[in-house]
Formats: sequence, structure tokens, C-alpha cells
Amino acid sequence: MTVRGPETKATLLPVTIVGTEFFGIRFKVGTVMPHLPASSLVDEDVNLPDASSKSFWLNGSAWEFPTYENADTFVDRLVRKGLLARDPVIETALQGQLKDLSVRSARRYFLRTTGLSQSAIRKIERARYATILLQEGMSILDVVYEAGYYDQPHLTRSLKYFIGQTPAQIMQENATEQLSLLYKTEPLR
Repeated sequence: MTVRGPETKATLLPVTIVGTEFFGIRFKVGTVMPHLPASSLVDEDVNLPDASSKSFWLNGSAWEFPTYENADTFVDRLVRKGLLARDPVIETALQGQLKDLSVRSARRYFLRTTGLSQSAIRKIERARYATILLQEGMSILDVVYEAGYYDQPHLTRSLKYFIGQTPAQIMQENATEQLSLLYKTEPLR
């Protein structure tokens, strides 16, 4: 079991075991694991020790490896045990509705809690959104407009940095390289 932190650029996940299946759960921005601060995991990961062939150790207890079928139950259990929580300040900051914090305090809190600045998160989410639009067959110029890029070179630089591929590479139907977890990505407002 590996916990990966927020990533500021495209990274490869080295696969050394042939025939192995991987499963990932991507949390919304503002979801925190209090005992594993995101600020210490930026562009890093932590491998949790195995308890058996079907379980791992987390916070002093053995946990069954999650599967596609039981992911919701796994996440619910993490929440009940206090190992996973949503930070309401981050949610309101993303919506631009902070009232009780100064802009500077909000920026520091956001960076300390998520490990990334709001600006970095918006750029990453925009790149993910553009990737999905390209995979759905939207033209590059339409994606530039829809995702809010200045021009095509701006889109290309962003996708190459955050996703690891150019728009043309993403649009190729025979592309076999797995991109980062893009499930249910939408633009931040």
C-alpha cells in the first residue's frame, strides 16, 4: 500500500512486477490524513508496511487492502476512525468565500494543509480537465478556449509539465500509456 502525496508535475510510477494490477483512490482537494500531512508528501510517497498478503499496517491496526468493489467502505472506515477528513477551510478557500482569515493567512493555511498553493492546484485541475476534453475528441483549439488557456503553446507547455504528454499525444487513440487518475475531473470555479 502506497500513499502518494500531491504532485506538482507528471511522474512515472515504476512497475516492476509483470501482470500486477494497480488500484488508486484519488481524494478531493482538502481531504486530509492528519497523521500524514500533505505538506510532507509533495511529490513523494510513503509505503505502508504489509501486515499479511491481503492487509497493511496503518496507525497501529491491520487494514485489508481496498479493491474496486469495497473502496467506498474502505474510505468510510478511514473517516470513522479519524484517519481521513475534509477540511472545510480549504473548501471555502477554493470557492473564494473565506471571511474569517486574511488573504495572507488563508494562503499559508492552504499551503500547510494541502502542500500546494491554490494557484498550483488550479493549474493542475485545468490540465486534467483539458486532458479529458482532448480524450473525448475535442479539438486542440476548442480545448484552449474551454479550459481557459491563453493559446495553444500555453496548453502544450502545461500538459507536457503536469500530464507528461502533448495535446497531440493525448489525442492519439492508440495511446497505451496510463495517465494519472483523471476520474471525475472538472474545472475548479
